[in-house]
Amino acid sequence: MDPRVEQVEHAMALIGGRWRPAIMYALVNQGVQRFSALRRLIPGVSQRMLTKQLRDLERAGLVSRTLYPEVPLRVEYAVTDLGRSLSPIYRQVCHWADRHWSSVERARARRS
Repeated sequence: MDPRVEQVEHAMALIGGRWRPAIMYALVNQGVQRFSALRRLIPGVSQRMLTKQLRDLERAGLVSRTLYPEVPLRVEYAVTDLGRSLSPIYRQVCHWADRHWSSVERARARRS
């Protein structure tokens, strides 16, 4: 297999999926967020799933987690410089969707 194909697969697994683009979009556009604020910004995501996705993004170095030892405990999430470097990719996807989504919907309707 072409090693670039494998790189694309790994990259898409890292940044794609149901919730990761929404998490990254929220953090890039809204700035540092607490967990509860992120949940409000991403309708439909469960607490468990948001926790898992944030941990995965943190492990990959795309999101940072800052814990403040206060009462009550405060945790904030922010996009890292590495995560911010993905912004042009997400913007291009948004641009593509703006231009072509109606064609995708028409194609889906023809095949339904």
